[in-house]
Amino acid sequence: MTARGILVVLSGPSGVGKTAVSERLVREDGIVRAVTSTTRPPREGEMDGVDYHFLDRADFERQVKEGGFLEHAEVHGNLYGSPRDGIERQLISARAVLLLIDVQGAQLLRQGQVDALEIFLEPPGEEELKRRIVSRGEEDDDSIDLRLRNALTEIAEKDKYDHCVVNDDLEQAVEQIRSIIEGDWQSRGGIRDETEETSP
Repeated sequence: MTARGILVVLSGPSGVGKTAVSERLVREDGIVRAVTSTTRPPREGEMDGVDYHFLDRADFERQVKEGGFLEHAEVHGNLYGSPRDGIERQLISARAVLLLIDVQGAQLLRQGQVDALEIFLEPPGEEELKRRIVSRGEEDDDSIDLRLRNALTEIAEKDKYDHCVVNDDLEQAVEQIRSIIEGDWQSRGGIRDETEETSP
């Protein structure tokens, strides 16, 4: 028997704190963040294979045709995807693999019948979400309004997830998600598959 990790989907609207939550969770032994692929150029300080797998469009589209992604989508002109082989390798060596994707990506995983623990991270309210987006100082009024409209659309999908966690207090949200992951791990007995060849 091979102990395998849990694929943990973490979704939520922009500004809800997915990155901050994931950064704290991966400090725990056995929890890692999935390295996804994108065609957007690296930002300052980002490293290929650590932050993302940075691909050109032709290579990305070739991998799509070969079935290399669990899910993929185009966002603001750039392609993003969850590499099947890379995540499979992480699942063999880690207790939990965090996959930060939007509700569209989560829906694609469901359609593909990918076994995953789905958690939706929800803001405590619309006004607080707006405050967090504005506090970044990176958005103009039109962009803020667009992000808020998109956020409300995403929040409407939360009931499709296994769990919903309100990020009112960061540390409490992290602890709640950690408990959910641990409970799921224990319920599965820490055993996922009888072979190492089964895809997630």
